[in-house]
This record gives sequence, structure tokens and C-alpha cells, in this order.
Amino acid sequence: MSITKGRSVTISDVAQTAGVSRAAVSKVIRNAYGVSPAMRERVEAAIGELGYRPSVAARALRGSSYRLGLEIPHVSARFMTQIMEGAKQAVAGTPYQLVLAPAHGPEYDTLESLADGLVDGIIAISPLVDPAWLEDLGRRIPVVMLGRHDHPTGYDTVVGDDIGGTRAIMTHLFDLGHRRIAHLTEPEAVTRPGSGTPHAVRLETYRTVMTEAGLADLIQIARREDVPDLARAATADLLARPEPPTAIVAGHDDIAMGVLAEIAATGRHGEIAVTGYDNTDLAAHPLIDLTSVDQQGMEMGAQAATMLLERLQGRTEPRRYRATATLQVRGSSVRSAG
Repeated sequence: MSITKGRSVTISDVAQTAGVSRAAVSKVIRNAYGVSPAMRERVEAAIGELGYRPSVAARALRGSSYRLGLEIPHVSARFMTQIMEGAKQAVAGTPYQLVLAPAHGPEYDTLESLADGLVDGIIAISPLVDPAWLEDLGRRIPVVMLGRHDHPTGYDTVVGDDIGGTRAIMTHLFDLGHRRIAHLTEPEAVTRPGSGTPHAVRLETYRTVMTEAGLADLIQIARREDVPDLARAATADLLARPEPPTAIVAGHDDIAMGVLAEIAATGRHGEIAVTGYDNTDLAAHPLIDLTSVDQQGMEMGAQAATMLLERLQGRTEPRRYRATATLQVRGSSVRSAG
């Protein structure tokens, strides 16, 4: 491939020339386990051909960059703005700046690029990334993971009280007399049992609470695809069932917006209780008035940044912070089942 004169060669250039991923190039550079001789030969040949100088070496020459990487999936999601604002406030007045890294899906390449770039530490929201891979990443660079219910040794975690928050929702709906309660959540990849993702924990808690109440035969689970409008399609399917739910527990506020839109479009506004999760800015809008769990998004972002700064100051033992969850009851769920 040809490189524009005067432009620095990047890890992406090496990956393209070698015909491998950026993550594979990074593994060769780090002499990581699991690199085949053939892959190593291709990557090293591309490095030699292009004259690539790994950015990890550049970082060593420069010393601290005073930049912190913030990997964010679904930047348009309203809860993410709370995380970003909290992290921003936590680093204000320090020498550090936040570098936003938008991503989508399991963020291996994005995290590799941050680790091999000029950042001193990483805050990541990547619940689908393999924990063993994260442990390896944490040995190379300080990492704080947001939204992972695991117990690592090489990185820190910041989580919400997803069990307590979901139980609060269900108790509220039971107290109103609801029994046909459906849960509309994310695709199966995000809710795999034992994965430790927030949505997996919320789904399992919903199942548990319904079973504890003797309502296992009334469990209804619907999923939206990874497109906002498809929350409406999943809601339409629920409403068309022979015994539709009298209440719908949405996995987060953005899903709840689709639920409310479909209910309104069918002329059933006010007939079905709806709850969300995250207590985003739109939840309190008087025309929406969404009951939602406040899991202190800004506090979670601030704690993640603070813990990362502690790592950079020398702390090595892992820490786990769990934010409180408080149910904010509003008009979307106050109507009783009767």
C-alpha cells in the first residue's frame, strides 16, 4: 500500500498491509501469547516495509501523556451522557484530559488502539469483552470497567445495583396489583446468563422475583434488536398476545421511549404501566413522566475517573464500587392493574 508523504504510519496501516486486524498487530508488538509464527512473520514484514514505530514506544519516550481514554458504546444513548459528564467533572482541576473513543459491540480494536496510543489509562464500557482479555489489558495499562458484575484482579469495576433496582420496580408494580408483567430487554448476546452484564442481571432478577411471587407461568420476555424503533415492534408483539401484560418493565429508558410510543400509537396511553431504567433527562419531562431507576450515572462516571486517577498514582489492588439505585415513581406506572 502507499502512504501519503509526511503522514505517520499507524497500526491500521500495518494491519491492512499484513491482512490482519489491529488487535493482531498489537499482540505481535507486545509478544503476547497466541500469535502463530505465520501471523508474526506477516506483521513483522509489514512493520519493516512501512517503517512503523509502535506507539507504545513513543509513549515510553514521552512519559505521561496526561490523557485518559473513555470508551463509550452507543454515544447517542442518554445514559452515556451522564457517565461522560461525571468523568469530566472528576478530572477537572487535574492535569488530565478525557479522550472520547466511540465504539460499538465488543470493543477489542477500540481498546487496543487506546492502549497502544498516547493515553495513560482507560475507562471502558464494554460488558461483552472477555474477562481474561481484560486482565491482560489491565497488566499493560490502568483500566476501570463500568458495568461489569465480575471480580477481577487486574482492573477496577464500577457497577450499579441492578438487583436492587429491578426488585424496587417489581415491588412497586406488585403493590399496584400487577401480575402480568413483561420484561422488554436487549438481544440475547447482551443478556447471556452468567455474563455479568447489567441487562443479564436485570433479566435474571425479573425471573427470580416473578418466580418468588408464584408467577413463573406469567413470565413474558421480549427483546428489541439493536435499533431503537424495534422496541416498538417488540411492544406491538406483547400487546397482541391473547393475555397482554398490564405492565412492561423496559431494560432502560431508551427502550421505554419506544414502548411508550407504541402504546400511544395504539390508543392505549395510560392503560399499561411502563417503567424504565437510568432516570435519564427525558424521564422527568412532564409529557413523558417515566417511572425509572436512578442509578446515579454521573456519580458512576466520576467514580470511574477517580479510581483511574488512583491507579495512576500507584494503587495496585483492585477496587469495586457499586452505586445506589433509587426508584423514581412518576405517572407512567401509577395506574393500578385494575
